[in-house]
Amino acid sequence: METYDDEVLKTFLDRQEQLFDERVADTLEEAEAFLEDCMAVVVDSEAEVFEYFEENGMDVSEASDVDDIAEVFRIPDGRFLIVEG
Repeated sequence: METYDDEVLKTFLDRQEQLFDERVADTLEEAEAFLEDCMAVVVDSEAEVFEYFEENGMDVSEASDVDDIAEVFRIPDGRFLIVEG
């Protein structure tokens, strides 16, 4: 099971509406529970983001950058959170 540090949880809380029409979490605890339920993944590089989608059979060929993919949240420390809603 993935563990999510505060940086990841705060980023998701602040930016969750890039993927969802309404907020799905309002606290760090709710964010962590939601991400666990979704089996969200944290990766270390843009290359790993594209590898993740390729390995899971998802076509992201239209995306020229990870910022074009709604399911990807850029963490300030350089990592990426992938949430399949």
